[in-house]
Amino acid sequence: MGKKILSVDDSASVRQMVAFTLRSAGYEVIEACDGRDALGQIKSASVDMVITDLNMPVMDGVELIKALRSEPAFKFTPIVMLTTESGVDKKTAGREAGATGWMVKPFKPEELLSVVKRLIG
Repeated sequence: MGKKILSVDDSASVRQMVAFTLRSAGYEVIEACDGRDALGQIKSASVDMVITDLNMPVMDGVELIKALRSEPAFKFTPIVMLTTESGVDKKTAGREAGATGWMVKPFKPEELLSVVKRLIG
């Protein structure tokens, strides 16, 4: 199978759409419903990239990015925020936490794939 991507979003329909888009292009996808779930999933599987929502219960995207960036294994892993938020302050917070990129929902599948291919091939 191809490279492995962790998709983190509290919306099951968004996770399904992201997973379908990525799997159809040959990527393996692990899904998590929030930051805490993502950290639990990632402990048992190495991933090549993380795509995360910003606003989630339990642990939001910025907290997740900070937690991942504090781990040596994820210091350079591409992390893209996929969120409905487009405000400069939110983007700044994401960038300061260590986000590699930012995409606004709803997303176009071809745009998501373009970003993924650019970051991990």
